[in-house]
Amino acid sequence: MPQWLKDAVFYEIYPQSFQDTNGDGIGDFQGITGKLDYIRDLGCNALWINPCFDSPL
Repeated sequence: MPQWLKDAVFYEIYPQSFQDTNGDGIGDFQGITGKLDYIRDLGCNALWINPCFDSPL
């Protein structure tokens, strides 16, 4: 196991519901990147981003 993983504190993100930056009601990657400082300040040093798939919704 890599050393960084032994000390990792993960923050899990479900992108679709995390942060919407363009007003369409669906979270986006700009929303994630816009909150990276906040997540770091919580003490997290790794992200777990749930998979994103095309959907008819």
